[in-house]
Amino acid sequence: MIYKRSSALFAKAEQVIPGGVNSPVRAFKAVGGTPIFVKEAKGAYLYDEDGNTLIDYINSWGPMILGHAYEPVVNAVIDKAKKGTSFGMPTEIETQIAELAVSMVPNIDKIRFVNSGTEACMSAVRLARGYTGKDKIIKFAGCYHGHSDSFLIQAGSGAVTFGSPNSPGVTEGTAKDTLLAKYNDINNVEALIEANKGEIACIIIEPVAGNMGCVPPKNNFLQQLRSLCDAHNILLIFDEVMTGFRLAQGGAQELFNVKADIVCFGKVIGGGLPVGAFAANNAIMNHLAPLGPVYQAGTLSGNPLAMAAGLAMLTELNNDKEIYTRLEEKTAYLHKGLADVLTQLNVTHTINRVGSMISVHFDETEVVDFDTAAKGNNETFKTFFHGMLNNGVYIAPSAFETWFITDALTYEDLDKTIAACHAVFS
Repeated sequence: MIYKRSSALFAKAEQVIPGGVNSPVRAFKAVGGTPIFVKEAKGAYLYDEDGNTLIDYINSWGPMILGHAYEPVVNAVIDKAKKGTSFGMPTEIETQIAELAVSMVPNIDKIRFVNSGTEACMSAVRLARGYTGKDKIIKFAGCYHGHSDSFLIQAGSGAVTFGSPNSPGVTEGTAKDTLLAKYNDINNVEALIEANKGEIACIIIEPVAGNMGCVPPKNNFLQQLRSLCDAHNILLIFDEVMTGFRLAQGGAQELFNVKADIVCFGKVIGGGLPVGAFAANNAIMNHLAPLGPVYQAGTLSGNPLAMAAGLAMLTELNNDKEIYTRLEEKTAYLHKGLADVLTQLNVTHTINRVGSMISVHFDETEVVDFDTAAKGNNETFKTFFHGMLNNGVYIAPSAFETWFITDALTYEDLDKTIAACHAVFS
């Protein structure tokens, strides 16, 4: 494929935008080459500035669960925009989407809307600290909760050590209150709790990890975390920015039948607009300003355009009782097709899948955490990425990202994707 205009646009962007992009993964640093500039999208397809059509498997990193430019969502935004885009005052639609979200998700009574997943997770941790009166948090290596200082922490030298910053600008003081655990390793979590007894406010986790590929919880890991939190008076936070309203109406809580104390949302809940949210029961949420002492605010939080898009999206998902079955079946079909091709062509691989999230790893080791995800052959992934791109399929430009399936994909699209994989490795 030809990407002359994308290349020219990227060169121009580099002059005025750091790295030419407004989010680092878009820069293709992990795979090489020049990022693709999108002109428009519809359904399951991207149309780039050079006139190429691509089958899309990132779907804006998750929110386009019903496809790009989904008509009810687009119409809702247009109608709202004609009446004003932001007021900084309460509107009825905020209550409407809040009522719908609370009715769809188990274990929440109140929800606060913000502007991004990062903001939702940052606010949820602050609320947990304010509610418990404790300072430390546990997060997991390979889980991404946005770019708030508390989350940009890498592993220390041992299982029971403080984290250290892995981004300049994050202070040691912030890092010392963030403990790093190993995903799917309950003994590691127990050791951290024992070494910091009475000091941990919360454990925050992606219930299905999406930022080291798709990594599901193993051996009742979430249930064991719930038990640990109950035993030690620790709040359990599910970062469902990716999984919320995607894996089920009630997200991972519903899918795995595990209760979280605080749940964070993004992606699907905004219908493609910048929206995040965090939610909990009354006792916890009543600690939030203006009812309680934990402060959080935002001028554009709950703005009418974002609320209109989110309400239209959640309404569609709530009314379509078969959507999650269709998504599961399409993802399983793609999984089998890719696995058959890679096995036939003797390409070492493992594939992870939960619901409509899937990832391909080029190593034979089962991927259960960040260490096993990192074993994948990145050179093979680069070949795979660019080969798929040249065959009209756009996947995440990083081996450490999940793919997201949209209901707009047809089985013909899935067959083309499987055929593209065969072409790459044959």
